[in-house]
Amino acid sequence: MNHDDENNLFNRLEAEMATEPGGDVVDLDAARTARAESATPDPVPAGPLTESGDPEPVMVDQPTAKAAGPGYLGRLRGARRRAVVPEWLRSMAELKTATAWVAGHYAHATGYHALRSPIYATRLALQAPAGAAKFVGGTLRWVADREGEPVRLAAVRREDAAEYLKLSRQRDGRVRLRTLVAVLSMFVGLGAALAIYVLAPTWLQAISVSAVTMALGFTGRRADDPVIHKAVELPKATKLTSDIVLRALGALGIPAINQAQGKGRDGFEFTAPITRDGPGWRAEGNLPYGVTVTDVIERRDRLASGLRRPLGCVWPEAVPDEHTGRLVLWVGDQDMSTAKKPKWPLLNSGSVNLFKPVAYGTDQRGRWVEVTLMYIAGIIGAIPRMGKTFLLRLLLLIAALDSRAELHTYDMKGTGDLDPVGNAVSHRHAAGDDDEAITYVLNDFRALREELRRRTKVIRSLPRDICPESKVTSELADKPSLGLHPIVIGVDECQVLFEHPKHKDEFEEIATDLVKRGPATGIVLLLATQRPDAKALPTGISANASARWCLKVMGQLENDMVLGTSAYKRGVRATMFAWGDKGIHYFVGEGSDARIVGSVYVDGPGADRIAARARKLREDAGRLSGHALGEEPEVTASAYDLLADILAVVTVKEPKLWSETIVTRLAELRPEVYEGWDPEALNAALKPHGIATVQVGRRVEGKVVNRRGVDRSRITTVIAERDGKRDAG
Repeated sequence: MNHDDENNLFNRLEAEMATEPGGDVVDLDAARTARAESATPDPVPAGPLTESGDPEPVMVDQPTAKAAGPGYLGRLRGARRRAVVPEWLRSMAELKTATAWVAGHYAHATGYHALRSPIYATRLALQAPAGAAKFVGGTLRWVADREGEPVRLAAVRREDAAEYLKLSRQRDGRVRLRTLVAVLSMFVGLGAALAIYVLAPTWLQAISVSAVTMALGFTGRRADDPVIHKAVELPKATKLTSDIVLRALGALGIPAINQAQGKGRDGFEFTAPITRDGPGWRAEGNLPYGVTVTDVIERRDRLASGLRRPLGCVWPEAVPDEHTGRLVLWVGDQDMSTAKKPKWPLLNSGSVNLFKPVAYGTDQRGRWVEVTLMYIAGIIGAIPRMGKTFLLRLLLLIAALDSRAELHTYDMKGTGDLDPVGNAVSHRHAAGDDDEAITYVLNDFRALREELRRRTKVIRSLPRDICPESKVTSELADKPSLGLHPIVIGVDECQVLFEHPKHKDEFEEIATDLVKRGPATGIVLLLATQRPDAKALPTGISANASARWCLKVMGQLENDMVLGTSAYKRGVRATMFAWGDKGIHYFVGEGSDARIVGSVYVDGPGADRIAARARKLREDAGRLSGHALGEEPEVTASAYDLLADILAVVTVKEPKLWSETIVTRLAELRPEVYEGWDPEALNAALKPHGIATVQVGRRVEGKVVNRRGVDRSRITTVIAERDGKRDAG
């Protein structure tokens, strides 16, 4: 078909469409344009039009958007004010410590040099002839203008006669003048010496001769052998600067920091000037976006290398009330593990009120850190040989210095580390993991649980004005008639109890009850272990301990078992401590965030002295009792079997029974044991046996009522499994 035929065909089609009713000719180009315009959304109203008629583009981040944020007053209200008065001036204790350090420093320097002053005088006298020769020789060189000789010789070498003659005339003038000065000084000096010899008293002659001798001796000293040595060797710590901090952060191998520094930026935004903070330097700032403080803490050893400081001097920390990228870097002058600590106030004198804070260690800056041992349950965890037992003994020594406190100390390791406290003041004390020691501890734990129940009844019976908060106070502890004195229980290597093949369930049950209800009744349980895992620290105990001390551990699991869930993710990592950081730990308690603390070191003889002082306090108060007096505990009656007792009150005809009914029947069966129990106490007692309460339905007045109860079949199954294991053993 040629083009003419094609045109004729289209013309006929167009004519036919025009003759059909409702038929219209469609302009395809116009239709496409209309369809494209309909698909395009309406433009957002923009600013003024450009010269070409197009609207100006609207920027996403407008310059005026800043005005929509908080105004100047709003930013002021949200600003964090820096302290006007330094921390060490606002704390009387720190001011006293600083004053004592300064006074001690100058007193030491004065005594050091005073003791050696005869030696200094003798050395100066022996060096006086050399000093006299040096003085005479220096004077002759000065008179002869020897200092200008090199310049004159240089003119001779250049054969510059004019310059040489000029320098010679200048030298001649200097020599004449200096000779006159020297001769006059000699006559004046000799005249003064003769006058002193003839007219002055003997003491003035002695002082004059000594002064001249000392001066000549000082002149004759050798540069490599100073007469007076330093009394104090100051640490040669390099001043922390921004360049050093940036260099160290760049050496960590964190990509975001390295990329920023590779593009000419710092990679760290300082938010405050680098300042002195105690015996060290403090730098604070923001890490790049996406970099957290935990990233830096994980590379603490690299950071110390970049700073060229010992590992014990470098302490990166997060700021609790800021974002996770705010870093505080404290760099000490000395290693925290070797730096000299201030004297512990309780080392040689003093007593304690357990209801008030007591200093037990210092932080990196040398400031005292306090702990209140009442109303807490505590956990101490660490790998072996890091100071865990010494820390527990220190806390027990603090408790011993309150004469009202009744101590129960158990050294399950059996090495006798707690004997200084136990033999001197403890009401109950045992060491070792043999059957006799385990039975002793078990009987005492049973007695403590009964004491806990007695105390709850006493507190409940007291008038509201005497016991307004339903807990033991210092005033109530002072009243012997109530028997609400503090009880402090310390167990070293507690995993021995909680992993015991026969009694572990009962130990866990009692300890959980003491941890939960003990603090309000004045009972404090302190547990220490070198294996902080779910077996050594059952969940019911670790989850309710309010005070935690974690020395070096090896992994995240152990870290979080002691310091709490997610502590590792928050950057609280006891894994960063070095092997030499003995006694250094994270402390969580006192209502504050985790702090790094170096506990006071008290050796064996020191512990004996403190324990003897604590014993004397008890003897004077008439409160020495139990093991410290040589008394043996009364043997507890045969232990009750909770599961067997439940089978006795839940008959075969009642396979499922409400917990309320069970505790009522148990109280009738053994009132001395179960009186005061409620369904929650029953549930807690069954949990260590792996038994959970179930829903039990009962028809009451024609209606079905569902409550928590116990399935008898589950009790029989657990008893059968337990007895089978015992028989096999």
